Amino acid sequence: MGNTDVRVRGLAARAGGWSARHRWAAVGIWVLFVVLAMGLGSAAGRVDVDESDQLKGETHTAARIIEDAGIDQPAGETVLIQSKDGAKATSGEFRAAVTDVVKAVGATGKVVNVTSPYDTRTISRDGRSALVQFDMRGEADTAADRVEPVLKAVAGVQKDHGSLRIEEIGGASMKKQYDDAFGNDFQQAEYSAVPVALGILLIAFGALVAALLPVGLAVTAIMATMGLMGLVSHVQPMSDTANSVMLLVGMAVGVDYCLFYLRREREERDAGRDPGTALRIAAATSGRAVIVSGVTVCVAMAGMLFTGLATFEAMGLASLMVVAVAMVGSVTVLPALLSLLGERVEKGRIPFLGRRRRRQGAPAESRFWTAVLRGVLARPVISVVVAAGALLAVAAPALGMKTQQLTLDQEFGDTLPIVQTYNRINDAFPGGSEPAQVIVKAKDINAPEVQRALADFKQQAISSGASRGPVDIKVHEAQNVALVSVPLVGGSDMDQAVKSLDKLRDEVRPATLGKVEGLEAPVTGQVAGNKDFNDQLLGSVVPVFAFVVVFAFLLMLLSFRSLTVAITSILLNLLSVGAAYGILVAVFQHGWGASLVGAEGVGAVVTWLPLFLFVILFGLSMDYHVFVVSRIREARMRGRTTKEAIQHGVVTTAGVVTSAAVIMVAVFAIFGTLSMQSMKQMGVGLAAAVLIDATIIRGVLLPAVMALLGERNWYLPKWLHRLPDLTHDESPEPVAPVRPPAVEGETVRI
Repeated sequence: MGNTDVRVRGLAARAGGWSARHRWAAVGIWVLFVVLAMGLGSAAGRVDVDESDQLKGETHTAARIIEDAGIDQPAGETVLIQSKDGAKATSGEFRAAVTDVVKAVGATGKVVNVTSPYDTRTISRDGRSALVQFDMRGEADTAADRVEPVLKAVAGVQKDHGSLRIEEIGGASMKKQYDDAFGNDFQQAEYSAVPVALGILLIAFGALVAALLPVGLAVTAIMATMGLMGLVSHVQPMSDTANSVMLLVGMAVGVDYCLFYLRREREERDAGRDPGTALRIAAATSGRAVIVSGVTVCVAMAGMLFTGLATFEAMGLASLMVVAVAMVGSVTVLPALLSLLGERVEKGRIPFLGRRRRRQGAPAESRFWTAVLRGVLARPVISVVVAAGALLAVAAPALGMKTQQLTLDQEFGDTLPIVQTYNRINDAFPGGSEPAQVIVKAKDINAPEVQRALADFKQQAISSGASRGPVDIKVHEAQNVALVSVPLVGGSDMDQAVKSLDKLRDEVRPATLGKVEGLEAPVTGQVAGNKDFNDQLLGSVVPVFAFVVVFAFLLMLLSFRSLTVAITSILLNLLSVGAAYGILVAVFQHGWGASLVGAEGVGAVVTWLPLFLFVILFGLSMDYHVFVVSRIREARMRGRTTKEAIQHGVVTTAGVVTSAAVIMVAVFAIFGTLSMQSMKQMGVGLAAAVLIDATIIRGVLLPAVMALLGERNWYLPKWLHRLPDLTHDESPEPVAPVRPPAVEGETVRI
């Protein structure tokens, strides 16, 4: 094969060397791993996050009391009957419509506990609206599958009473309408990520086989992780959200890692090195960058485990697993496949693209970034001031960020008819569509002091201004539990509804139920759940940020043995995240350019997104950072000056970083096209941040800062020299041997 001085000593280099020498074994082990993971995961089944474990605090306590008491809470549905012409609920036609609704829904056989508004006093203050309420038979989780006959029955009554508005809303009907309208929306976005990534890779590589390798690795890593999620879910329950995030992250890092490795191997071959040497160099350099990046991303994802929120913990663990699987696949099965394919990796060349790459030779340097770098390195101070100033200006709106759980109308706008029903009920019965629920647990629910406390609570809930009523109390004597339903003043106005909730929790409850010894009375419901979620999320921000930043700093310090590189890495990543926050606030809170992404009128950033974006972006941005800085350090070790090393490192990695970024931006942007505003915010935030990171941060700010620092880039205090040395994968560049023309079907042996 040709002489080489590449020292195969590091983990990545050793893994790549072993896989290339035992290529069939490496491929077989990977295939076996994927098949076994899928098979075992399918056999074990996936345990999803239980509603009672979603949150801590009062919401969790309430769910535990209901669960321990064995009380089944069916899916509740409501039919709004509202006059269009000002007629009152006391009119003959109105009463006839109520009677027809009660009979029609009861005749379906799918409902129980049908109540008339004339019995429950669920008639609006103006007398123009009334509510018929009932429960769906069977399990609440599957009620959406059985609600269609009820919806048809209500629609039939509507046809007979044209002067009235007769509409149904509830957990089951909302889920059905959502599934009908958007059920395939999210799934199609996930599936379209693969062909989008493949198309971009075809342009980047100019060859079908080379483009298929990264997608194949990403897809198999995702498949294996799906199986592992089933196994792990018996310890840490998973969720559909965790599955979707895992797919997003898996596609991003799986393609990226393979892309880094494959592009380096092709670059070395184009430079005239034989396939074996090219593969060794790729293993020792890009392979090492993949491991450093992968471990850093895993650490970032592990930050979600500190939130104490079951959904976040599931997302963090699922993302961590897919990154680890993709990382292992990149440094094991990928070298084996490249060794097996040899020159056949160029099969399926796209006309013009493949020939153009051959004419250019290697290392391939981007003309655009070469021109940019020339200006940046000539005027580093101006470049830092302009780039950092621009990013700080973009990040500035984040200082006024307002976060909240999006209401139904914020999440979907007017795209669903049920949203209009939701708004009408909230207007006529403030808080009626999402009442607070007080779960009262006593030693004896019928004890006189408990009954007095319940009566006082009911009276004070209204007199305090927290509710306009009606307050409904449902007693389960056998379990000594009472369920108190309290419509909150504020309705869909979350700020006002939260004030009503606080009044209920902090004033009304202590003055009534709180005086009974041994009585538990946690307040739950949609508004309470949102508030508890927000409070817990805010409480976890500091530990999550601290964990991710500190461990990422330590990894950078150990991987590059430079205090300067570690500090600048953290600062640049924080600036990138800050810019993403600023864009989110500008677009979705202030509405600047919101019409371009269909986000008019949202007015806030969804609560969970800032922390989620921080963790995801901090991890993913390390991909590019580690890859670029590794290349710069490698060039510096080969004797180039710092400025020359920066020039070489940035322009030679520009192609692969651009390709990887374009894929990520395209995949994330797909989610920005979804109808749900929370998904739209996630897609826009991720896409914008990756674009900023791959261009302004890596192409301008990083080289400008490193140029200003000069030799101080590699500063490591003497007292830190005792730290473990994780840089031994790097090696001097071997002299390129003269390689004879490739033979068709040649395999690589090293």
